Amino acid sequence: MKTNLVQLLLALLILSDLRAVAVTRYVDLNSPSPTPPHTNWAMAATNIQDAIDVAVDGDLVLVTNGVYGEGGRVVFGAMTNRVAVTKRVTVQSVNGPSVTIIRGNNALGDSAVRCVYLTNGAWLVGFTITNGATRFIGDQDKEQSGGGIWCESNAGGSATHAFVSNCVIAFNSAYLYGGGGYSGEYRSCSIMTNLANFGGGISRGGFGNCLVVGNTAFSSGGGVFASTIGFAPNYGNTIVGNSAPNANGGGVAQTDLRNSIVYYNTGGNYAGGILSGCCTIPKPLIGVVFTNAPQFVNPAILDFHLQSNSPCINAGNNATVLGNFDLSGSPRIVGNTVDVGAYEFQSPSSVLSYAWAQQYGLPTDGSVDHTDPDSDGMSNYGEWRSDTVPTNAVSFLQMVTATNSPTGIRAVWRSTNTRTYFLERSTNLDASFQIVASNIIGAANVTTRTDLGATNGGPYFYRVGVQ
Repeated sequence: MKTNLVQLLLALLILSDLRAVAVTRYVDLNSPSPTPPHTNWAMAATNIQDAIDVAVDGDLVLVTNGVYGEGGRVVFGAMTNRVAVTKRVTVQSVNGPSVTIIRGNNALGDSAVRCVYLTNGAWLVGFTITNGATRFIGDQDKEQSGGGIWCESNAGGSATHAFVSNCVIAFNSAYLYGGGGYSGEYRSCSIMTNLANFGGGISRGGFGNCLVVGNTAFSSGGGVFASTIGFAPNYGNTIVGNSAPNANGGGVAQTDLRNSIVYYNTGGNYAGGILSGCCTIPKPLIGVVFTNAPQFVNPAILDFHLQSNSPCINAGNNATVLGNFDLSGSPRIVGNTVDVGAYEFQSPSSVLSYAWAQQYGLPTDGSVDHTDPDSDGMSNYGEWRSDTVPTNAVSFLQMVTATNSPTGIRAVWRSTNTRTYFLERSTNLDASFQIVASNIIGAANVTTRTDLGATNGGPYFYRVGVQ
């Protein structure tokens, strides 16, 4: 009896492990014999919702070519969704967004059909999301927002957080927030020609390596509205040609961005938020930006890759990078430093920030990267890393003093407010240096840091560097 019980328990454990293995469910609009549980192409579902309904957490729903524009599912109130993903599954196309389309009903009001609803850690990968819309009435967030895609949560790390990747989100509309998408996280997506009152492209969601172009908001945030770093990483985006004709923030409003281009938007490029390492015009009062024209290859045909003379090349911050690839699938960092915008230039000649080099009239062909034209002991590369002036012999990174104070040694060095520093100490120039402090945000002119650990007679030697 004991042996049989052990065998039974082992059998149950094995069964449990087998059931935990992810299963692929198949969807083919032209399937001749759609039969649950849709676990091969011969039994593929003819609509995406049928495959989702039989899936369990961890499954993959694989969808082949077609325009999926029939059926619907109400999740909240009276708002119909063409596809509702309420489980932790991945819904992915076989051949990408150009041939795999989820289409709603773009008629604002009671007959509207949103394209996709996502929650509970779901992923949507490789679709065109188009012709979705919302109602005029009902819950403002859940029924009047997110014409193309509506995600349950935008709080990073939440169990309900949802993700959208490698999708084209176009020609959708929302009565209130997020014509293209509301909430969630968007990665390597093209968000184009959507319409809403707030956030024509997306609202209250995070986005990275995305192209946001041609969207309109009647109130604020033509491209993006109310998307902050706290929700998801807003890194490496190109936001152009959007508009807020009746208000402000034609590009972005109430939105934090890193390593992004915000340019050529109507109704103002920027209204509220923090921009860092960005190319934008006019220059905002907050953040570190440059205002040079981005030099796109051909905006007229929506080619927003960078020309070889673009100031956006090598102008970003490697600490704020999302993923290893840009929007076109090319390597995200080439030339040691990430570019600004959704596309990485693949053959830079110089390792300097092009915007920085152009500011001081330096060539960007790499010929002066490691020269020292002002003879201050720092090469142009070092001057760029320190954000000092390469044509001024008294502008360079330098330790000024290290003096006793009641609590330790007070170190002072020349600095800028655009760089972050680390301070190191040694008791012997032949010995290794130890970190005293890191992530020290620089001040204009000079920065001071007291080494509280320097409490005996020393001697002490200090050096400072840029992170």
